[in-house]
Amino acid sequence: MDNKEINDIRKQKIYLRNEIAQRKRMLSLEEKQYRSNQILTNVENLIFFKKSRNILFYSSLPDEVETNHKIDEWSATKSVYLPVVCGDDLKLRLYNKNNLKKGAYGILEPTGDDLEELSTIDLVIVPGVAFDKTCNRIGRGKGYYDRLLKNIDVPKVGICFDFQIIETVPTEIFDEPLTAVVCESWIFTSNDNAELSLPTQIV
Repeated sequence: MDNKEINDIRKQKIYLRNEIAQRKRMLSLEEKQYRSNQILTNVENLIFFKKSRNILFYSSLPDEVETNHKIDEWSATKSVYLPVVCGDDLKLRLYNKNNLKKGAYGILEPTGDDLEELSTIDLVIVPGVAFDKTCNRIGRGKGYYDRLLKNIDVPKVGICFDFQIIETVPTEIFDEPLTAVVCESWIFTSNDNAELSLPTQIV
C-alpha cells in the first residue's frame, strides 16, 4: 500500500467519523436507550456470551451504545473487566462499583490492579464508529483497541446501532477485524466463524 492509498483511506475514515457523528446526534435519549437495550439483549443471546466467564466490556461515552446499566448486572455472574487509558495503551482492570474514579474522556474507570494475563479474557465486547458486514471496524482514530485486540485471541464482538453499519470499512494493516458485529436488527459474523450463520436477522 503506497502513501497515496494510505492517505485516501485516512480521508475516508475522517469522512465516515463525521457522517456517523451526525447520525448519532439525531437520536433522542429515549431512542438511544431503547436501541441499546435491544443490542445488549442480542449480545446476551450469543453463544460466545453464554459460555464466557471473563469479559472485557466498556463504560460507554454519551454517543455510544449505552452499557453502564449492564456492567453491574453482568458483574453479578461474570468477571467484567474495563479498559483504562494509560498513555497510548489500554490496561484492563476488574470492575468493582466501590472502586471507580473518573479517568480519560470523563469515563469512570476501576482503580484496582491491572490484569497481567490477557489470556484470562474469554470474550471481548467493543464499541466503534462504523462497522461492515464482514466485521471490520473503525474506531475514533487513537488505535487503543487495535493495539490491544491483536494480543487477545478470543471472540471479539463489536456493538453498534443499525445506522453504523456501512457497505465497506476502509482498513489499514493495523486495523483488527472482529468475530461478530451486533446491532438492533442484525448479527454479522466473520466468514471463518462457524458458531453463527452470516448474517442473522433479529425478528
